[in-house]
Amino acid sequence: MAERRESLGSKQEQFEALVAEAAACRRCEAMCGRSAVLSERNGRAGARVMFVGEAPGRQGGDRTRVPFSGDQSGRNFARYLASVGLAREEVFITNSALCNPRTGTGANRRPTRLEVSNCSDFLRRQVEVIDPRVVVTLGAVALEALRAVEYHPFTLKENVGQVQPWRGRLLVPLYHPSPQVLASHRREAAQLEDYQSVARALRLAAAK
Repeated sequence: MAERRESLGSKQEQFEALVAEAAACRRCEAMCGRSAVLSERNGRAGARVMFVGEAPGRQGGDRTRVPFSGDQSGRNFARYLASVGLAREEVFITNSALCNPRTGTGANRRPTRLEVSNCSDFLRRQVEVIDPRVVVTLGAVALEALRAVEYHPFTLKENVGQVQPWRGRLLVPLYHPSPQVLASHRREAAQLEDYQSVARALRLAAAK
Protein backbone atom coordinates (compact mmCIF):
# COMPACT_ATOMS: atom_id res chain seq x y z
CA MET A 1 0.00 0.00 0.00
CA ALA A 2 2.84 2.38 0.88
CA GLU A 3 4.53 1.61 -2.45
CA ARG A 4 1.28 2.40 -4.32
CA ARG A 5 0.94 5.75 -2.51
CA GLU A 6 4.55 6.58 -3.34
CA SER A 7 4.00 5.65 -7.00
CA LEU A 8 0.87 7.80 -7.24
CA GLY A 9 2.70 10.67 -5.57
CA SER A 10 5.53 10.40 -8.09
CA LYS A 11 3.04 10.34 -10.98
CA GLN A 12 1.34 13.44 -9.60
CA GLU A 13 4.66 15.29 -9.41
CA GLN A 14 5.46 14.28 -12.99
CA PHE A 15 2.05 15.47 -14.13
CA GLU A 16 2.44 18.83 -12.40
CA ALA A 17 5.82 19.29 -14.10
CA LEU A 18 4.26 18.43 -17.46
CA VAL A 19 1.45 20.95 -16.89
CA ALA A 20 3.99 23.69 -16.13
CA GLU A 21 6.02 22.85 -19.22
CA ALA A 22 2.94 22.87 -21.47
CA ALA A 23 1.86 26.22 -20.04
CA ALA A 24 5.23 27.72 -20.99
CA CYS A 25 5.33 26.16 -24.49
CA ARG A 26 5.60 28.56 -27.44
CA ARG A 27 6.38 26.11 -30.25
CA CYS A 28 3.36 26.99 -32.42
CA GLU A 29 3.58 30.55 -33.69
CA ALA A 30 -0.14 30.76 -34.52
CA MET A 31 -1.14 29.77 -30.98
CA CYS A 32 1.35 31.72 -28.86
CA GLY A 33 -1.47 33.93 -27.60
CA ARG A 34 -3.32 30.94 -26.14
CA SER A 35 -2.59 28.59 -23.29
CA ALA A 36 -2.55 24.82 -23.13
CA VAL A 37 -5.67 23.12 -21.78
CA LEU A 38 -3.86 20.79 -19.42
CA SER A 39 -4.33 20.72 -15.66
CA GLU A 40 -5.81 18.62 -12.88
CA ARG A 41 -9.19 19.48 -14.45
CA ASN A 42 -8.40 17.08 -17.33
CA GLY A 43 -8.68 14.15 -14.94
CA ARG A 44 -6.53 12.20 -12.53
CA ALA A 45 -3.28 10.33 -12.81
CA GLY A 46 -4.03 6.62 -12.69
CA ALA A 47 -7.33 6.88 -14.59
CA ARG A 48 -8.23 3.56 -16.26
CA VAL A 49 -9.14 5.22 -19.54
CA MET A 50 -7.74 8.21 -21.45
CA PHE A 51 -9.71 9.97 -24.18
CA VAL A 52 -7.73 11.90 -26.81
CA GLY A 53 -9.52 14.50 -28.94
CA GLU A 54 -8.40 16.86 -31.67
CA ALA A 55 -7.96 20.27 -29.98
CA PRO A 56 -9.81 22.46 -27.45
CA GLY A 57 -12.79 24.27 -28.98
CA ARG A 58 -13.13 28.05 -28.83
CA GLN A 59 -16.44 27.82 -26.98
CA GLY A 60 -15.49 24.55 -25.27
CA GLY A 61 -12.19 23.64 -23.64
CA ASP A 62 -10.41 26.88 -24.52
CA ARG A 63 -13.08 28.83 -22.61
CA THR A 64 -13.84 26.40 -19.76
CA ARG A 65 -10.26 25.02 -19.41
CA VAL A 66 -11.78 21.53 -19.35
CA PRO A 67 -11.60 19.40 -22.54
CA PHE A 68 -14.99 18.56 -24.08
CA SER A 69 -17.05 20.86 -21.89
CA GLY A 70 -19.13 23.96 -22.52
CA ASP A 71 -20.09 23.32 -26.15
CA GLN A 72 -22.20 20.85 -28.11
CA SER A 73 -19.30 18.45 -28.65
CA GLY A 74 -18.86 18.35 -24.88
CA ARG A 75 -22.54 17.72 -24.28
CA ASN A 76 -22.54 14.90 -26.81
CA PHE A 77 -19.42 13.43 -25.22
CA ALA A 78 -20.96 13.54 -21.72
CA ARG A 79 -24.02 11.69 -23.04
CA TYR A 80 -21.89 8.99 -24.66
CA LEU A 81 -19.81 8.55 -21.49
CA ALA A 82 -22.94 8.16 -19.40
CA SER A 83 -24.25 5.52 -21.81
CA VAL A 84 -21.49 3.16 -20.65
CA GLY A 85 -21.64 4.15 -17.00
CA LEU A 86 -18.57 6.36 -16.95
CA ALA A 87 -18.30 9.73 -15.19
CA ARG A 88 -15.81 12.45 -16.12
CA GLU A 89 -14.24 12.06 -12.67
CA GLU A 90 -13.19 8.51 -13.60
CA VAL A 91 -11.41 9.32 -16.88
CA PHE A 92 -8.63 11.51 -18.22
CA ILE A 93 -9.35 13.70 -21.25
CA THR A 94 -6.79 15.46 -23.41
CA ASN A 95 -6.20 16.58 -27.00
CA SER A 96 -3.70 16.04 -29.81
CA ALA A 97 -3.08 19.80 -29.85
CA LEU A 98 -3.29 21.30 -26.37
CA CYS A 99 -4.12 24.85 -27.51
CA ASN A 100 -7.10 26.08 -29.53
CA PRO A 101 -6.31 26.55 -33.25
CA ARG A 102 -8.31 29.32 -34.97
CA THR A 103 -8.65 30.90 -38.37
CA GLY A 104 -7.94 34.57 -38.98
CA THR A 105 -11.60 35.33 -38.28
CA GLY A 106 -11.52 33.53 -34.93
CA ALA A 107 -13.36 30.36 -35.94
CA ASN A 108 -12.16 26.92 -34.87
CA ARG A 109 -9.95 25.12 -37.38
CA ARG A 110 -8.28 21.74 -37.58
CA PRO A 111 -4.76 21.75 -36.12
CA THR A 112 -2.00 21.45 -38.71
CA ARG A 113 0.28 18.43 -38.88
CA LEU A 114 3.08 20.60 -37.51
CA GLU A 115 0.98 21.74 -34.56
CA VAL A 116 0.05 18.15 -33.73
CA SER A 117 3.69 17.13 -34.14
CA ASN A 118 4.77 19.93 -31.78
CA CYS A 119 2.43 18.48 -29.14
CA SER A 120 3.42 14.87 -29.78
CA ASP A 121 5.90 14.68 -26.92
CA PHE A 122 3.32 16.10 -24.52
CA LEU A 123 0.88 13.40 -25.63
CA ARG A 124 3.47 10.65 -25.22
CA ARG A 125 4.32 11.83 -21.71
CA GLN A 126 0.66 12.11 -20.72
CA VAL A 127 0.16 8.47 -21.71
CA GLU A 128 3.19 7.49 -19.64
CA VAL A 129 2.22 9.54 -16.58
CA ILE A 130 -1.51 8.82 -16.55
CA ASP A 131 -0.77 5.18 -17.43
CA PRO A 132 -4.28 4.23 -18.60
CA ARG A 133 -5.20 0.67 -19.45
CA VAL A 134 -7.39 1.89 -22.31
CA VAL A 135 -6.79 4.77 -24.75
CA VAL A 136 -9.73 6.05 -26.78
CA THR A 137 -9.14 8.35 -29.75
CA LEU A 138 -11.92 10.72 -30.80
CA GLY A 139 -11.57 11.37 -34.51
CA ALA A 140 -8.96 10.86 -37.22
CA VAL A 141 -6.59 13.58 -35.99
CA ALA A 142 -6.27 11.92 -32.58
CA LEU A 143 -5.74 8.48 -34.09
CA GLU A 144 -3.00 9.88 -36.32
CA ALA A 145 -1.43 11.65 -33.35
CA LEU A 146 -1.12 8.35 -31.47
CA ARG A 147 0.68 6.87 -34.46
CA ALA A 148 3.44 9.44 -33.91
CA VAL A 149 3.76 8.32 -30.26
CA GLU A 150 4.10 4.69 -31.29
CA TYR A 151 3.26 3.25 -34.69
CA HIS A 152 -0.07 1.54 -35.31
CA PRO A 153 -1.71 0.60 -38.63
CA PHE A 154 -5.28 1.53 -37.70
CA THR A 155 -7.61 3.92 -39.52
CA LEU A 156 -10.88 5.37 -38.33
CA LYS A 157 -12.81 4.11 -41.35
CA GLU A 158 -11.61 0.51 -41.04
CA ASN A 159 -11.23 0.15 -37.26
CA VAL A 160 -13.86 2.33 -35.58
CA GLY A 161 -15.22 0.67 -32.46
CA GLN A 162 -12.66 -2.13 -32.51
CA VAL A 163 -10.50 -2.96 -29.49
CA GLN A 164 -6.88 -3.12 -30.62
CA PRO A 165 -3.55 -3.67 -28.82
CA TRP A 166 -1.28 -0.63 -28.68
CA ARG A 167 1.86 -0.02 -26.62
CA GLY A 168 0.93 -2.60 -23.99
CA ARG A 169 -2.55 -1.10 -23.67
CA LEU A 170 -5.86 -1.35 -25.47
CA LEU A 171 -6.80 1.21 -28.11
CA VAL A 172 -10.35 2.02 -29.24
CA PRO A 173 -10.71 4.40 -32.24
CA LEU A 174 -14.00 6.35 -32.19
CA TYR A 175 -15.44 9.26 -34.13
CA HIS A 176 -15.29 12.80 -32.76
CA PRO A 177 -18.53 13.78 -30.93
CA SER A 178 -18.96 17.06 -32.83
CA PRO A 179 -22.35 18.05 -34.28
CA GLN A 180 -20.82 18.06 -37.79
CA VAL A 181 -19.76 14.42 -37.43
CA LEU A 182 -23.18 13.47 -36.09
CA ALA A 183 -24.86 15.14 -39.04
CA SER A 184 -22.67 13.75 -41.81
CA HIS A 185 -20.52 10.78 -40.77
CA ARG A 186 -21.66 8.90 -37.67
CA ARG A 187 -25.21 9.14 -36.39
CA GLU A 188 -26.20 9.03 -32.73
CA ALA A 189 -27.24 5.38 -32.64
CA ALA A 190 -23.96 4.26 -34.23
CA GLN A 191 -21.87 6.37 -31.85
CA LEU A 192 -23.71 4.98 -28.83
CA GLU A 193 -23.00 1.48 -30.13
CA ASP A 194 -19.33 2.42 -30.64
CA TYR A 195 -19.00 3.39 -26.97
CA GLN A 196 -19.93 -0.14 -25.95
CA SER A 197 -16.43 -1.00 -27.20
CA VAL A 198 -14.97 1.23 -24.48
CA ALA A 199 -16.83 -0.76 -21.84
CA ARG A 200 -15.67 -4.00 -23.48
CA ALA A 201 -12.04 -2.79 -23.52
CA LEU A 202 -12.22 -1.94 -19.81
CA ARG A 203 -13.53 -5.40 -19.04
CA LEU A 204 -10.75 -7.00 -21.08
CA ALA A 205 -8.13 -4.84 -19.36
CA ALA A 206 -9.46 -5.74 -15.92
CA ALA A 207 -9.27 -9.44 -16.76
CA LYS A 208 -5.56 -9.30 -17.56
